[in-house]
Amino acid sequence: MKKTSWIVIIVIIVFVIVLYGWFQGTYNNLVTKSEAVKAQWSQVENVYQRRADLIPNLVNTVKGYAKHEKETLEGVIQARSKATSVNINANQLTPEMLQKFQQAQSGLSQALSRLMVVVERYPDLKANQNFLELQAQLEGTENRISFERRKFNEITQNYNTYLQKFPDNIIANLSGFKVRPYFKAEKGAQKAPQVKF
Repeated sequence: MKKTSWIVIIVIIVFVIVLYGWFQGTYNNLVTKSEAVKAQWSQVENVYQRRADLIPNLVNTVKGYAKHEKETLEGVIQARSKATSVNINANQLTPEMLQKFQQAQSGLSQALSRLMVVVERYPDLKANQNFLELQAQLEGTENRISFERRKFNEITQNYNTYLQKFPDNIIANLSGFKVRPYFKAEKGAQKAPQVKF
């Protein structure tokens, strides 16, 4: 073989090695970023679950003081049931599924707000130590929800940006990686819901 033939073969081998390294590195980065989105989604679900877990205790505490507020208490219980029934697999985060999840959680927030209006009518309840502790836990949970949603959006933005950059988007498209949706503020909601007693 001629010397130039060896050079061409070496150049082709080097090119294939570099191309393989680039493909492998990009694919591994996509997997890492995708897993970060999934992990953060789990955190979002955890804080929403914490809120849902606090509600039965809150309802039972209020029930002892506000026996004739049955409709409001049942509304909270139904909203909690609906919110906990909407489960999304992190691999199937679509804008439609995320919107459905947000609507269920929003319904629960609205039901809690109505409950807090009822609580205002009962000064003895507002002074109850168990109720005050539940109130503090619920307020803390609402803050955690806001924090985890913001963090989810940041991680999702990082993933989505990487996914769409050239030439990485070629590998992303070939490998089936898809853009993930963000949490969005609901119409008329400029701030996180506040729970006040």
